[in-house]
Amino acid sequence: MVHCGCVLFRKYGNFIDNLRLFTKGGSGGMGYPRLGGEGGKGGDVWVVAHKKMTLKQLKDKYPQKRFVAGGGTNSRINALKGSKGKDCEIPVPVGISVTDENGKIIVTTLKPELGKIIYDDFKQVSVADLPGLIEGAHMNKGMGHKFLKHIERTRRLLFVVDISGFQLSSRTKYRSAFETIILLTKELELYKEELHMKPALLAVNKMDLPNAQNKFHELLSQLQNPKAFLHLFEKNMIPERTMEFQHVIPISAITGEGIEELKNCIRKSLDEHASQEKEAYHKKQLLNLQISDTVSYSEPPLNHALTSFRKDII
Repeated sequence: MVHCGCVLFRKYGNFIDNLRLFTKGGSGGMGYPRLGGEGGKGGDVWVVAHKKMTLKQLKDKYPQKRFVAGGGTNSRINALKGSKGKDCEIPVPVGISVTDENGKIIVTTLKPELGKIIYDDFKQVSVADLPGLIEGAHMNKGMGHKFLKHIERTRRLLFVVDISGFQLSSRTKYRSAFETIILLTKELELYKEELHMKPALLAVNKMDLPNAQNKFHELLSQLQNPKAFLHLFEKNMIPERTMEFQHVIPISAITGEGIEELKNCIRKSLDEHASQEKEAYHKKQLLNLQISDTVSYSEPPLNHALTSFRKDII
């Protein structure tokens, strides 16, 4: 049951990013104590994801933005157990988080999505999209550990940040693009320090927005010398080691700007890694052969030893 209160739906797309709704679960029915009767339970409020739904359509369809479930019926002599109240469904788009007024995630339709990048030479790269990673994820806030566990199995990390910054809800603090990167780095560090060792790339999204280029240049200067800006953060938010990105790519998901460059950078990073692994393997094999040859030369063959023995006797 969803109790009375306001919830905030947040989605990144072409239309409404935030939509505030009033929701209330149904009240329970009255019992019949003298006969041991039991009132019906109140109805529940369900959030149901639909692929073709948008937050704008939801707002237009339900202009009052109020969703209340039905109350349970009272217990009666001829029906000691009351029936449950009617449930209320809220149709929402896929890829949203539902938060209360304090920014706490109640439910999310966000989930890790697996996809493939297929290149012209038929090389395929598997990509895991882990949306909704928020401050406090290392303490299992939001989707927390469910998302962070997926990161352990990846070869590369790709950070995707909004050039205009990020704010989870009206009750949470606004974070700039640079702050978002620092906080995500801290979340990874607090969950498992080894994640810092993974090579990383950065995609800066929404470059189609006004003044995006100026903000991007400012972000680049911050990334080139991050320590000069860390004094702006609280001590518990500063990571031990800042993330160094192999590539920083400005993109716009809506216009397609930079997407091909991003795919090429991912491929280049993986190919360089594969080449380094191959070279390291060959060096190891060569070293093993050299060690093997050294051992064989330092111990003369058995027949040579016998020949020398015979000469000594003569």
